[in-house]
Amino acid sequence: MESYLLGIDLGSTSLKAVAFTLNGKVRASSSRPTEEFHPDALCPERSIWHPDSIWGGTAAAIHDVVDEIGDAGQIAAVAVTGMGMDGLPVNQQGQWLYPFISWHDNRTFPQHQWWLENVGAERIFKTCGHAALLINSINRLMWMKEHEPEILKSTDKWLLIEDYVNMMLCGVKATDYSMAATTQVLDCEKLTWSNEMIELSGVEARLFPQMLPSGTLLGEVNAQAGKVTGLKVGTPVVLGGHDYLMGAMAAGGMEPGTLVDITGTWEMITSKTDHPVLTSQAFKAGVVWDPHVIKGTYCLFIDAVAASMLEWYRSQFGELEKQQAAQLGATEWDVLMQEAASVGVGAGGVTFLPHLSGCTAPVKDPQSQGAFVGIAHTSTRAMFIRAVIEGLSYQARQMIESVEAIGGPHQAIRVIGGATRNTFWMQVKADVLGRQIEVPDMEEATCLGVAMTAGIGVGLYTDEADAFRRVYHPGCVYEPIPAAVEKYEQLYQEIYKPIYEALRPVHHRVYQLFR
Repeated sequence: MESYLLGIDLGSTSLKAVAFTLNGKVRASSSRPTEEFHPDALCPERSIWHPDSIWGGTAAAIHDVVDEIGDAGQIAAVAVTGMGMDGLPVNQQGQWLYPFISWHDNRTFPQHQWWLENVGAERIFKTCGHAALLINSINRLMWMKEHEPEILKSTDKWLLIEDYVNMMLCGVKATDYSMAATTQVLDCEKLTWSNEMIELSGVEARLFPQMLPSGTLLGEVNAQAGKVTGLKVGTPVVLGGHDYLMGAMAAGGMEPGTLVDITGTWEMITSKTDHPVLTSQAFKAGVVWDPHVIKGTYCLFIDAVAASMLEWYRSQFGELEKQQAAQLGATEWDVLMQEAASVGVGAGGVTFLPHLSGCTAPVKDPQSQGAFVGIAHTSTRAMFIRAVIEGLSYQARQMIESVEAIGGPHQAIRVIGGATRNTFWMQVKADVLGRQIEVPDMEEATCLGVAMTAGIGVGLYTDEADAFRRVYHPGCVYEPIPAAVEKYEQLYQEIYKPIYEALRPVHHRVYQLFR
């Protein structure tokens, strides 16, 4: 009887459950939407995930998978991954006391500003390895301490969203190092809760759960969870970790000299290292160190908003392409990419600065703005869409340069994520980088990574390298085109790189007046 590994991914858009064979092929999958709620009519910007909706949707997706397989006993183990930062308080009995404050919610801005003004972003980085972000979990806890102190007094543990689902599956309250990093109170080097940061926050240390390595056997599916998910009671539950790290592991991020580029709504450039380098140089480069889900290692990474800028362009300026797609029986993206490919390298001089959500590389500048420059009366719609693709590729090059300035050069680049379906973008990226990139043949990389972790936890794989060898299937390789590489090198150095500095004072003034 064949065994399967179940990977669960709790994302901002959907709650996925995917069962994989031991060689990494999808056997069954299902998902439910991640429902965002705005419960306060007086504060409509407030956003939550309802715990019952998160658990209910996850349980329903799992049940679909079990039904499709037909025998719950064939699921050898289960593990959970997903978004970071969002957590909730639970009491000793495991009952939730307040819903998840979503990362969309800006109510913790005062707490975030307190950290910046009284502690400083560089001091936080040198302890935690992480950026001081509005969405970091400690800000939610500080908000709770100020606005819901009685609830916090009744709280046994603060659980991140994956940890909550694990508790619902097997009753254990714990987290892994990679998820703990999203709280802003992890000592990155010691892999313990930071007494310094916790004391500064004024939050009680008792609220933080025990930390364990990803891949630890956490417990077994209990009777209550088995009833609502269809899983066999006693099925092993293995501790997962942060979603982007699971994707990086699935793509072979444990291999020396391999850089993994996860490109979707956001783009994350990741590299495995043996230890963090928490220096001022690293802080200024905008990189972050997280404990990796690959045991005994760290992940050096940097990220920026990416594909959502293409979505922005399509939604604002793609009505004509939508009409053409309907007439041709194609998709809007097919038409848009055909248009982009119809003009040459450099988009007729139109260059896009992809800072619609600020800048994270080569510096962190939330006041930077997006821009199209080099527009002439001869500029066409096709030039604009190509400029967006090229601008995102230039941004990727800057992020890779930031990572390699700290972590050294890499011999291989693997790209995963939803954007890999856009073959035109992948070729432009290879040309802008001047380097070969590979898109592995894999489905649901994040779920696959956490399923690999489940397999490691129950001994079906000996370690991360063994799991990768078993599930890896070579995919499409994009070779840089020499003529395009030469042209992009000139445009990157002479046009794209100077744009940020040239426009910075103007963009800061725009931000102050309008944002």
